[in-house]
Amino acid sequence: MTPPAIRVAGLTRRFGSVTALDRVDFEVEPGTVFGLLGPNGAGKTTAIRILTTILRPTEGRAEVLGRDVVAHPAAVRRLIGLAGQYAAVDPNLTGRENLRLIGRLTQQPTGRLAPRAAELLDAFDLTGAADRPVRTYSGGMRRRLDIAAALVPEPPVLFLDEPTTGLDPQSRTALWQLIRELVADGTTVLLTTQYLEEADRLAHRVAVLAEGRVVADDAPGVLKDRLGTTVIELGMGEEPRAHRAAAVITTRLDRTAEREGSLLRLATPDGSLLLMDVLHALEDENLTPHTIAVREASLDDVYLALTGHRTGDTP
Repeated sequence: MTPPAIRVAGLTRRFGSVTALDRVDFEVEPGTVFGLLGPNGAGKTTAIRILTTILRPTEGRAEVLGRDVVAHPAAVRRLIGLAGQYAAVDPNLTGRENLRLIGRLTQQPTGRLAPRAAELLDAFDLTGAADRPVRTYSGGMRRRLDIAAALVPEPPVLFLDEPTTGLDPQSRTALWQLIRELVADGTTVLLTTQYLEEADRLAHRVAVLAEGRVVADDAPGVLKDRLGTTVIELGMGEEPRAHRAAAVITTRLDRTAEREGSLLRLATPDGSLLLMDVLHALEDENLTPHTIAVREASLDDVYLALTGHRTGDTP
């Protein structure tokens, strides 16, 4: 059996009286994308910082390719690449100069610096801007260069901390494709994200973090199936009507509807059958919905059901 590329067991980190990570456990298989999903303050970045040897854990253990991050930090650093939330490239150097500098800092062979920089500039569609100062780059170009810099030493494990935050949709889609190509070539990727769609599109497995704890860990499809295959959303127009409608659904149908302002949401495997029952029950109480939507369950629905709030919220 192939050992995991990343193993985390009982990982805990406290900052004074604040517990950022609370006995976190997960494993990442080689050559896959593992998503750490959660809102600001859930502990995602703290986990990344421990795994990349920037922070020491208060308790617990973390390993990258069998190397303990506390006992053998230098060995771990030789195996990983890291692209944090903010681009770490020098804005006054050109893209090419930045990549060559990273090559020297990571002690790559001198004769390999120029070819490796050229390879990455081409792979990340930056050849045309290679000899321009990075301060002239767009946000998407800087992000691509930052990830290219993390790949200069060809690390088998890559950590991406909210890699597409602040990018426009086109740049985000392009970056997703680059991540898929890296994984196809054998790289293991651990990424943190607030974007449900990102985790759904990229991750083979997702750990949902809430207030420093793992509240779910499975494949995205399994998490969605666990919630229910269909989501019914009823716009009631006003919060008092939504409150009354939720009470009717509970009393008449023995179902619980999540209420978000004037919107009611029900997850179910029954789909249209439940919708008909709900509409009949509400009509009897003169509570006809203003809007009705029926759609497939998403990771956003899973996260809301698990934590009681959306990933964009700060707990």
